[in-house]
Amino acid sequence: MGAVDERLAELGLTLPEVVPPLAAYVPAVLDGSRVYVSGQVPMVDGALPETGTVGELVGLVTPERARQLAAVCALNAIAAIRTVVPDLDRVEGIVKVTGFVASDPSFTGQPGVVNGASELFAQVFGEAGRHARSAVGVAALPFGAPVEVEVIAHIRD
Repeated sequence: MGAVDERLAELGLTLPEVVPPLAAYVPAVLDGSRVYVSGQVPMVDGALPETGTVGELVGLVTPERARQLAAVCALNAIAAIRTVVPDLDRVEGIVKVTGFVASDPSFTGQPGVVNGASELFAQVFGEAGRHARSAVGVAALPFGAPVEVEVIAHIRD
């Protein structure tokens, strides 16, 4: 068991099965020293645990719940990385994270939501999990997902 697998176990996390592509794409592509991970929605056991728009109003997905779902997206992204790089200890860095948040028009807390993913990457990969990032509010995401995360990782040879 490698260091990253040990860290996952210490955190009580198990990598899920990779979410099968929901359209014409693959979950991850290894291109030289980079892994490009397709946008990951917070699927758990093949289903979205929650759908809807994020915001502060009654009936919307709360920012705290969306933050938790962003962490699920990050865990799904790590599982996707493993499909092309079986040894996660080869991940030298999470280079870039882009988080999309299905947002109520009045909601401007996208960075706080995407922190759920960023913090999980830091917990799992340590310093190598620190990254550049964008957090973007959008009108809707596939299948009504409240959040989606895509990742670029640097891999050592």
